[in-house]
Amino acid sequence: MTPGGIIAAVPKSRSKRRRYTPPPRKKHKPSPTWFGGLILGIMGLGIAIIVLNYMGLLPGTGGTAKQGLLFVGLGAIAIGFMLATRWH
Repeated sequence: MTPGGIIAAVPKSRSKRRRYTPPPRKKHKPSPTWFGGLILGIMGLGIAIIVLNYMGLLPGTGGTAKQGLLFVGLGAIAIGFMLATRWH
């Protein structure tokens, strides 16, 4: 209090900079309806190749599992996962 009972108003400080606001995030377009089916189809194909390879039911295997077909199946599953990361 100041002499005489009047309270002096304290001036409000003005900051020289405004608070940073990041730019708004970009909205992604939704994926086409067939894209989810493509992901599941490629993953399912990879699983089918692996299972049929170990059962010896694929043509050209001669009843034994081939290592190359295992990698083809695993590659198909990996491609399915990569596509799944792009799905919105």
